[in-house]
Amino acid sequence: MTLKQRYVLAMEWLYKICVWTSGVALLLITLVIPYGVFMRYVVNSPSSWPEPLSVVMMVAFSFIGGAAVYRAGAHIAVRAVVDAVGPRTKLVFEWATEACLVFFCVFMVWKGYELVVATMHQSIAEFPDLPVGVVYMPIPICGALLLLFIVERIWCGEPPKTSYMYQDDPEALE
Repeated sequence: MTLKQRYVLAMEWLYKICVWTSGVALLLITLVIPYGVFMRYVVNSPSSWPEPLSVVMMVAFSFIGGAAVYRAGAHIAVRAVVDAVGPRTKLVFEWATEACLVFFCVFMVWKGYELVVATMHQSIAEFPDLPVGVVYMPIPICGALLLLFIVERIWCGEPPKTSYMYQDDPEALE
């Protein structure tokens, strides 16, 4: 197995971890919010923890899921200008986009890490044992994951058609 094949395989596993982490976070949000509503309006005994837990899960879902979405090529992209130019200009635009994304990822890792360290001594009122820094950890993690996925796209090309992300056909669901 070549180094490129090993890297693609590692990125495949990272992609699966991102998808499952995001899925679990979304599932928890889906379970916790109705519980909070039920306790507040039916039992008339509001719980203080469902809303902050949902926010924590939303941060994880958004950032970790965002990395997976980039690898799958399902991210939001405005292609009108890129598609309207010739092949050479298109290539320049695509490389410029990747360069900007690399810069943004490095910024996320750097400043996200600083944010995690700066808030690690603080806690959330509803979860006194949970440092606020843990809540912000998905930011630098997402930056690092995106960098790894960008390296894969540049070095190895698009993920193979045998990838986990191609298992379901979203167009068949319509």
